[in-house]
Amino acid sequence: MSAEDNKQAAKDGYAAFSAGDAEQAMANISDSIEWIVGGDNAATGTYNGKQEVGGFWAQIGEKGFQTNPREFIAEGDKVIVLGTDSIGGDQSETVDVLTYDDNGQLVRFETFGSEDLLDKAFPR
Repeated sequence: MSAEDNKQAAKDGYAAFSAGDAEQAMANISDSIEWIVGGDNAATGTYNGKQEVGGFWAQIGEKGFQTNPREFIAEGDKVIVLGTDSIGGDQSETVDVLTYDDNGQLVRFETFGSEDLLDKAFPR
């Protein structure tokens, strides 16, 4: 898939996630997705597969997590998303790095910048 196709897939995924449509948000996610959550909190770790990612989404959803992407930058198999995440009134600027395979499926997701939000929302 082209960088532009990956960029559109990312935009579609964020829009579906923000609308609360988990099924559509997972439409272009690989069954073997690797979702990496940083920080030092109870949610920190690597979630493998759609089921684990869905469980993580449910956890953050219970805390009122919201994401607001502002810019999508695509190059090759990578899409960089600049945005703002919020939980419980606290906000953080974030950079998400999405990696797609040749079939346009998201195979790796890692976010940077929202670790403090998660540390506060999910203390160890």
